Amino acid sequence: MTPRREGSEAVGPRSLPRRSLLTAGALLPVLAVAKPAAAAQTTVVVEPSVVQQTILGFGGMNHALWIGDLTATQRETTFGNGQGQLGFSILRIPVHEDRANWSREVATARRATELGAKVIASPWNPPASMTETFSGGKRLRYNMYGAYAQHLNDFSTFMRNNGVNLYGISVQNEPDYAHDWTAWTPGEIVRFLRENAGSINTRVIAPESFQYRKNLSDPILNDSQALANVDIIGAHLYGTQPADFAYPLFQERGRGKELWMTEVYYPNSSDSADLWPQALDVGEHIHRALLYGRFQTYLWWYIRRYYGPMREDGRISKRGANMAHFSKWVRPGYSRITATANPQPNVFITAFKSGSRIVIVAINKNSSPAYHPYTIQGTGSATVSTWLTDASQTLAHYNTFTISNGSFNAQLPARSIRTFVVN
Repeated sequence: MTPRREGSEAVGPRSLPRRSLLTAGALLPVLAVAKPAAAAQTTVVVEPSVVQQTILGFGGMNHALWIGDLTATQRETTFGNGQGQLGFSILRIPVHEDRANWSREVATARRATELGAKVIASPWNPPASMTETFSGGKRLRYNMYGAYAQHLNDFSTFMRNNGVNLYGISVQNEPDYAHDWTAWTPGEIVRFLRENAGSINTRVIAPESFQYRKNLSDPILNDSQALANVDIIGAHLYGTQPADFAYPLFQERGRGKELWMTEVYYPNSSDSADLWPQALDVGEHIHRALLYGRFQTYLWWYIRRYYGPMREDGRISKRGANMAHFSKWVRPGYSRITATANPQPNVFITAFKSGSRIVIVAINKNSSPAYHPYTIQGTGSATVSTWLTDASQTLAHYNTFTISNGSFNAQLPARSIRTFVVN
């Protein structure tokens, strides 16, 4: 494909069956039909002065015990931000119940830290000596809450002594889908936060519901003492409908807290991550999570998997490229800003800023090109560099052009994702 020369067009003023079923049942409404682009050319207006949430990063999970560690080369591909790299800035690791396995997570976590990434950790189970069985499965014994807080502290200290300062640690991975791991009720989570989480020596993450079920997080937000001892409201989006992404109670009561999406794969774990245009579903899902959910992070499940951002051979997949269109250019500390989100059906626009730099990520799921004028308010002359992923290109530099008065026209090729960086 020959890139469109836009300079001359500048104008003035982990794979579980239940998740496959859940995510298949929660496909975004626009995915069923991809109609040709409409003829109308709605202007995409970007408003840098209208700041939404701060973006803290993009990333994924490394579980050395279950699927093997990332190789040294794969660590560079994941957390480096050069050509052919994902630019991930967050790593999630497990807190193994058996301390003998803690060292398995050090190598990748340490290299991620050296490359500037945040590292968070989530437990699936406490040590077996702390748990008991009950009618609903397995739970932490009530007289072991203090010992469990110390267990989390010990893991944090172990990682710090090995060169990794954890950004945060979770109370429990998916306490509401605990067929194979430890279950917690909302009341038990609140009790632990109130009575024990204050002693944890790093940021505390809770509740990491598998489906962003608010019945787990509402009690935290409604209990001032529990809320005081949590730093990050974490959630997973397996099967969560886009209509349920918004969280008014968090916006009302979560001041000073962070809102993280800490795990998902989308739309399924059965298809190859290189299927096109299906991989564009990932870009749309990120757009909706940031826009409607106002999440500050977006983390995938296994980083290296046939359905994940990195293929088994260590190369970036098409799904991974969709993530990288955000992660490579929307760096930690950037702010999401208001922009025309859907200038036409099946076109999705998300915008960000850092100082005077503006980043626009644009997705066109139509079978024909989408052409729109863009206006960036408060911007004068600037240089715009763009990158493109479509069926034949992956994170390819598309073109560079200059603009005046903050306005330009641009085409989104059919079934593509394109990132604009405005300096």
